[in-house]
Amino acid sequence: MKMYVVIPIILLMVLLLGCSQIRGQIMDGDGMVNNYHQISQEEAKKMMGYVDGHIIVDVRRQDEYDEGHIPGAICIPNESIETTQPPELPDLNQTILVYCRSGRRSKEAAQKLFDMGYTGVYEFGGIIDWDGEIVKESTVSKESGPVTESEDFSMDPIAIPSISIGDKHFTLYFDSNSSAEEFFEKIKKEHLVITMKDQGGVEKIGELPWTLTANDEAVTAGPGDILLYQGNRLSICYSETSTNSTKIGHIPYYDDFGDFSEVLGKGDTTVDFTVVWTE
Repeated sequence: MKMYVVIPIILLMVLLLGCSQIRGQIMDGDGMVNNYHQISQEEAKKMMGYVDGHIIVDVRRQDEYDEGHIPGAICIPNESIETTQPPELPDLNQTILVYCRSGRRSKEAAQKLFDMGYTGVYEFGGIIDWDGEIVKESTVSKESGPVTESEDFSMDPIAIPSISIGDKHFTLYFDSNSSAEEFFEKIKKEHLVITMKDQGGVEKIGELPWTLTANDEAVTAGPGDILLYQGNRLSICYSETSTNSTKIGHIPYYDDFGDFSEVLGKGDTTVDFTVVWTE
């Protein structure tokens, strides 16, 4: 008798566990079909750091977006998303990161996009919980990200600086100084590939093929920061250091990447700096 009681309980537990594993999926006549993905904001930050053609979509109203939004995001209000493909999102297989103010509208928009046939929709909640950078529309530059000065979407190509370390690819964010501007102009014209060597157990340093304007000052840098020494030596930090140099930018780095020294690898490292142009 006890066996007959235990077996239904075990079956019930299996069913409950199975349901928890398929949350975020739907069934159709052919079997399991992935629904849109719900991810944490830390996971969204990590995805934003990769150069994979992703797009960040803010589904709040235009006036809310103008008051402050995540860097690089475009505005497609939830109310404007219906049953036809938005012109701003021509690729059904593009990775789309969706957010709103609190998470309600983003879930609605993500579901509508999925229902239209988009296969890579990731919803990560509301900007009220965002602890990363927020920019106002007046501060966004055409060099650094999409600009929507009106409700019409601009399709002008945008240069996105990127860095490749082995098989890892990241978006590169520049500081605001003449050294960074010169570096950006150089890599817009041609790829820069340099070999970088460990220095002091805190950074990797490589020689540049040209000399940039130096704006050296006392700098405290951390993992992912990019420094310029004497105008012609470039450093990528993988541990905190204090030095006299010019900080020209940083690679987005979050704790869930693990130790940043593992991203750079052991020994000599080949690093490729370039730009990716949006279409």
